[in-house]
Amino acid sequence: MHRKGLLLTLISIIIIGILSACGANQAGSGEKTKVTIGYFPNIDHVPAMIAKEKGYYQEELGDQVKIEYKTFPDGGAFMTALKTGEIDAGLVGPGPVMNNFSNGADVKIIAGASSGGTVVVASPKSGIQTLKDIENKTFITPGVGCTHDVQFETYLQDYNIASSRIGGTLKHTTGNPAQYQSFFEAGKVDLAAVPEPWASLLIKNGAKVIVDTKDIAFGTTLPNTVLVTSDKFIKEHKELVQDIVNAHKKAIDFINQHPNEARDIAIKSIKETTNQQLDPNIIDSAWKRVHYTTEVDGKVLQEFADSSYQLKFLKERPDLTGLVDDTFLN
Repeated sequence: MHRKGLLLTLISIIIIGILSACGANQAGSGEKTKVTIGYFPNIDHVPAMIAKEKGYYQEELGDQVKIEYKTFPDGGAFMTALKTGEIDAGLVGPGPVMNNFSNGADVKIIAGASSGGTVVVASPKSGIQTLKDIENKTFITPGVGCTHDVQFETYLQDYNIASSRIGGTLKHTTGNPAQYQSFFEAGKVDLAAVPEPWASLLIKNGAKVIVDTKDIAFGTTLPNTVLVTSDKFIKEHKELVQDIVNAHKKAIDFINQHPNEARDIAIKSIKETTNQQLDPNIIDSAWKRVHYTTEVDGKVLQEFADSSYQLKFLKERPDLTGLVDDTFLN
């Protein structure tokens, strides 16, 4: 009995020691949780720039969270980063989100960010005056099947015009919108379906508006940028997701209440990322085409996804049930 009692005592001491050690590591490790936010350097993504500059992310997430930021040239690169865990949340166009969701990717839309802002412009060298002039021409978008690509190609269906990808004569290429001006000057592309502020910059430099925001497919109703994360991140860090959405809401409120200051922050942020100094007049022009809101219209998203399928960006007709989680907005 004496040996048995001693053994039990030793076991108890070991267990208490292990539990104490665990508690000490949790309390005294000093390590911060890291959250990485992704976004693009364009006007659609100003909410992320504002939340960063005004400290809303840090304010909501708290001092025990280390926040990092990463910018992307296109939705494909963003979605790859989300899937691999390189980023935890951020702003991206709905096109890549829906395409990836339809193919089984773990992604959730948790808020809207902006709508509008897509413009189709023609290079001064192209000779294009109307859509009748675009046969055998080349157009550029940030990515294949990206939001702006789908909007433009959906619009073209009403005119029986198609890209060469689906049997038409209109050639398609992709590239970073910040470089479209040099592409136009070099004669590499004729048209661009481009987000703001790059559309206004191209227009200032002589590009002709072929399809404006109000006319292009889903122009003012489609969420042009959405706030997303993964279902995995939601399940593991629900409070952090709520904090991110709260910061996002603060940023959008600030944009709508203080447009001039928000514009200046956007100019500064875009220059830091792209090394391009945008004229305030360019931003003012762009601002008129973009509306900032947290709202997400699921019906419009489904219509947009159906169009992506009809244009053969998707192999199967998509069902977006479960893509939008708006509980963090309530």
